[in-house]
Order: sequence, then structure tokens, then C-alpha cells
Amino acid sequence: MTQSETRTYRLGEIAAQLGGELVGNADVEIRRLATLESAGAGDLSFLSGAKYRRLLQTTRASAVILSRLERDATNLPRILCDDPYAYFARAAQLLNPQTRPAPGVHPQSVIESGAVVPASVTIGSSCRVGSGARLGERVVLHSGCTVGEEAEIGDDSCLYPGVTVYPCCVIGKRAVIHAGVVIGADGFGMALDAGRWIKIPQRGRVVIGDDVEVGANTTIDRGTLDDTVIEDGVKLDNQIQIGHNVRIGAHTAMAGCVGVAGSARIGRYCTVGGGAIILGHLEIADHVNISAATLVTKSITREGTYTGAFPFAPNREWAKTAANLRNLDGLVRRVRELEQRLATLEKRKR
Repeated sequence: MTQSETRTYRLGEIAAQLGGELVGNADVEIRRLATLESAGAGDLSFLSGAKYRRLLQTTRASAVILSRLERDATNLPRILCDDPYAYFARAAQLLNPQTRPAPGVHPQSVIESGAVVPASVTIGSSCRVGSGARLGERVVLHSGCTVGEEAEIGDDSCLYPGVTVYPCCVIGKRAVIHAGVVIGADGFGMALDAGRWIKIPQRGRVVIGDDVEVGANTTIDRGTLDDTVIEDGVKLDNQIQIGHNVRIGAHTAMAGCVGVAGSARIGRYCTVGGGAIILGHLEIADHVNISAATLVTKSITREGTYTGAFPFAPNREWAKTAANLRNLDGLVRRVRELEQRLATLEKRKR
């Protein structure tokens, strides 16, 4: 999948295709999107937070996307909508459409017997499609991809260079799998016996739903017995580790370097900030937001935002705070003793 050249739209054409209320000159020509600060002639910008409102007075954008509440914040041509950031995302897709390379199989790639490869598929150099694997219509495999035996890739999915899909794993339709991703490697299943680790064979699969995006160098381990499951619409950033038998609910999004240990169950429409860790065998309810760098050690049964990151500070101040935290149990005991003594003294006075 490659980028096509950006085409020019009139502002009225954008509003006609994406909706919203147009205010001002509908014939303004838009070539690209830009921030309020960097925008110039021909650019469409957006305001998604009040703290950037001041930039509306100095921006050189030809037009802007605003919330309906910001109708009078500028005299520039503008599109009013309910969610400017979401509108910006859809406008970016409109202005930057994706095109697919021409179908065909590079002569340096290997298609093993029994693999199903439709004529609409594009396979770059040095790829391997294993025996019994099934590729859907218009699938794109960039150079160096490996699709293992009996694996399945759904229609219109794109695997960027160096992706490895282990045998029997399943990827749904319209997936975007970025470079270096490994899907279906063995989970970390070991048993200690007489001082030696015994490897537990990992016989489950990874099953990925439709419209999933997986960032570069992310790894998703296959299940031990049951499958590891990534439901529809999940978005995973770069360098995430998903352990064996994990289930991630539909439309959940995770930022970079998140680690999810084996057999965790994460609900739908959750967000997980960068560097957060979720321990194994926990359950996370739907609509839970976990802040960056949070260590989740217990199941979360109610929706909401959960934060466990310790704020940074100058090192000497941080060390002092950490020392105080280590002594917190003793301090609590002393406070309780003082409260009891005070209560006793008040009784005597009566």
C-alpha cells in the first residue's frame, strides 16, 4: 500500500462529502492539512482544544475546522462540527487517499503448494506463503513477509516489510500490520521441575478481527491451549507485547511499549497509555482508561480512568518522597495511636 498524490478540493466539496456546517467562502482551495501554527495558503487546519484558540488570530490557514461552539472565534472560512479532531482525521483520509501497488507475485518470492493466492494479491520480493495458507482478495505483502502454513489473511489487508505470521494464525479483513510485527510466536509458558525449566508446547492460535492495526515491532503470542484473540477495530501502537491467551475487546487502543501478560482479559473501548503494564489473569471492564506508565496489579471491574504513575520530580525531592513512602506504614500506626490517646483523654475530661 503506497501513498498517492494529494489532490486539491474546494472547501465546499469537503463539507459535502464529510458533513458539517460550512461558514464562509466555499470555493477556497484546500491542498493539505496543517497545524494552526505551521499552516499557510491552501492549508486546512483545526482547533481541538481551547488552549490553542489564540493561534486562530495569527494562523495563515486558508480555512479551519471548529466545534460548533467556536462559530465566532474567527472570520476565516470554516467547517463547524461536533468533534474537530475526528473531522480532521476523516479530512486527512480524504486528502491523502491510499493506493495499492499493482497485483502480482515477485519472482523471488515462494508460494508453496496448496496456498490460496488470488490474482488480485500483491506479493513483494523475498516473501514466503506456506502450504495451505489462504490470502484474501487484494491482500498486499511487502518485501520479506512470511505467512506460515494454514494461516489466513483477510481481504484488503496490508502487511508491511518483515512481518511474520506463524502457522494457523488468522488475520481479518482490512488489517494494517506494520514492519517487524510477529504474530503467533510461542507464549512464555514454562514449568519448573527439579531445578530445570520445561517448555509447555503452545498449541493455540492468534485470531485477529477486522479493521485492526498493529504497530511496528509489536509481538502477539499464540495461546497455550485456547487462542489469543484481538477483536474487531483494535489499534495497537509500536513495540507492544501481548502475552499468550490474552483477549482484547473490540475498538480498544493501546499506546507504545504497553505490556500485557498472559491470560489477561481487556474489555471493549478501553485505552491504555504508553508504557503501562497489565499483569496476567486480570480482567479489565469495558470503557476503562489506563494512564501511561501505570502498573495494573488487580482486576478493574468498573469503567473509568485509572492512574498509578508516580509523578517525576528533581532527584533529591523524589528520593525524599520515596523515603517518606517507605515509612508510611509506621506513620499511620503512630497517628492511630495518637488518635486513641486523644480519645481516651477526652473521655477522662468528661
